[in-house]
Amino acid sequence: MPTKEQVLDALRTCIEPELGKDIVTLDMVRNLSVSGGKVSFEYVLTTPSCPLKESMERDARTAVLKVAGVSDVSIKMTSNVNKDLRLANIMPPGVKNIVAVGSGKGGVGKSSVAANLAVCLARDGAKVGLLDADVYGPNQPQMFGVSDYKPRADENDKIEPAQNHGVKVFSMGFLMDPDTPAIWRGPMLHGAIQQFLKDVLWGELDYLVVDLPPGTGDVQLSLCQSVPLVGAVIVTTPQSVAISDVRKAVAMFKKLNVPILGVVENMSGFACPNCDHVSHPFTKDGAKALAEKHLLAFLGSVPLDGAVCDAGENGTPVALARPDSPVSGAFRSLARQVAAQVSLQNHRRKTLEIETVAS
Repeated sequence: MPTKEQVLDALRTCIEPELGKDIVTLDMVRNLSVSGGKVSFEYVLTTPSCPLKESMERDARTAVLKVAGVSDVSIKMTSNVNKDLRLANIMPPGVKNIVAVGSGKGGVGKSSVAANLAVCLARDGAKVGLLDADVYGPNQPQMFGVSDYKPRADENDKIEPAQNHGVKVFSMGFLMDPDTPAIWRGPMLHGAIQQFLKDVLWGELDYLVVDLPPGTGDVQLSLCQSVPLVGAVIVTTPQSVAISDVRKAVAMFKKLNVPILGVVENMSGFACPNCDHVSHPFTKDGAKALAEKHLLAFLGSVPLDGAVCDAGENGTPVALARPDSPVSGAFRSLARQVAAQVSLQNHRRKTLEIETVAS
């Protein structure tokens, strides 16, 4: 009959593709049971949005079935999102990872990407919040169908966020007249960001997605100075004008010691609904070339589709409103790539910390 050690040895041949170590060493195999020829265990992923979940399960099953005497393998796939260790004892409590979504310029669909990233992570089973930090143009209340939400403080002066589509949402839009512009200087912006992080009851979250204003201004600086960011997602369109501005955003985050999780090319191509011909109104592969030049991860391309705008204006991000569409598939892939990059960043940071202590 097979033994637990034989099964573990077999599972040590399974390498986590993003982290580069075997799944036993990474403590991803839990509650292993061997009874006669039947083997069961829990396979704990670092995110429910793992892009390689199916292949990893298949590889583990194949490895265990090669052990002499094993006739049946039962694998329970679960997840436990790793926490950015720098967030310990730092506001907001309960939040494991803070992911910023930024852009070098406006008009590239950054808020749409942030909204669909949030709902896709939530759909995969993660606990997700979305902070709309674009104080000059807060669009997330409309995109999530919560424009009428009126926040109130409890007896401890803490504010409950709005909730819809499985995501907790807070925005400057809840506190402003929609027709009144925000004419604020740096200290006021810094105070607002601090309050959104400190006084909103985010609760337990695997990911807090922060929708930043476009460019490289005070809000970006305030956020980076207030809390550690696990990383930033940069959104651009393919044309050279947008790419030029993205370089500035990349340089800003690097200067502030914020890892770049990767680059997203939005509005990358348009598929004609009548003939299926794909055209590229903003040229092609500009973001991919930028990512390669700066040694950044290319997180994927999102096609140009009017449904993104229609769904957002009607209060349901397109990834939920039209889940079977190509653009929704692109957003789901994007979310899983972002989740993988977050896991990779946390693993690198933990490994570095262990090596530092050991030395």
